[in-house]
Amino acid sequence: MTDNEKIQLVIISGMSGAGKTVAMQAFEDLGYFCIDNMPPSLMTKFWELVQESGNIKKVAVVIDLRSRAFYDEIMQMTKDIADLTLSDLGQVVFLEADDETLVSRYKETRRSHPLARNGRVVDGIKAERKLLAPLKQAAQLVLNTSKLTPRNLREEIFHSFETGDTETFHIELMSFGFKYGLPIDADIVMDVRFLPNPYYLPELRPQTGKDKPVYDYVMEQPETEQFYQQFLGLLQTTLPGYKREGKTNLTVAIGCTGGQHRSVALAERLGNDLGEQYPVHVTHRDIEKRKDSH
Repeated sequence: MTDNEKIQLVIISGMSGAGKTVAMQAFEDLGYFCIDNMPPSLMTKFWELVQESGNIKKVAVVIDLRSRAFYDEIMQMTKDIADLTLSDLGQVVFLEADDETLVSRYKETRRSHPLARNGRVVDGIKAERKLLAPLKQAAQLVLNTSKLTPRNLREEIFHSFETGDTETFHIELMSFGFKYGLPIDADIVMDVRFLPNPYYLPELRPQTGKDKPVYDYVMEQPETEQFYQQFLGLLQTTLPGYKREGKTNLTVAIGCTGGQHRSVALAERLGNDLGEQYPVHVTHRDIEKRKDSH
């Protein structure tokens, strides 16, 4: 396996309640193939299967005490994988937090600690901390989440693992027709039924906003240009804020009456303009539907 073909492997472990679930979700957003609660004894075989598949390039595995496995198995596992790949293993990310924070989190969730099913949470935390000490010492990255919100933890992971070819924020642009109902997954809905309707021109009625005559008709209206520049400016102002807040997918829905003309044309134009800054996917939900009334 050449350097360019090496599979990136991250093992996520640490204290129960320190944020491993949030960390795994962050790695998923970074394009990693993620496995939660992998028994260490299966890890070597899993790694062989990943290598044989040839289409998985980034893997993140969460291993914690829910597996009821001793952590000396993890240390042996990392050695076995390093021998298999004849290269560096990758990284072990260890998440920790102070005792007070962990106790507070357990009280909030009303869960029992895996090492103190019938006892005090603090006793389970102390036992776990002692058991995990060798793994923490071997980790390449240790993150203390005591004062981190889930958003802060995501940002720390993005900062450490995001590469230039990874974009965690993308936009779904959708045109739709109000007569067929609002899209339930939309974050932002814009109604463009106030614009002149090409439907009432017999030569344009059979076409859609993807056809040049309809597109040009919609865009040549004075009110269209004024509206479009203001709406584009609003999106360009707000999109960085959504990204900072940790949102990975924003769906912007543009609706007209039937979803074939005005909304389609505007979604196409927005897709081109926003695509210069962000990954954008444009869909037209109702473009193939036809009803008599507009």
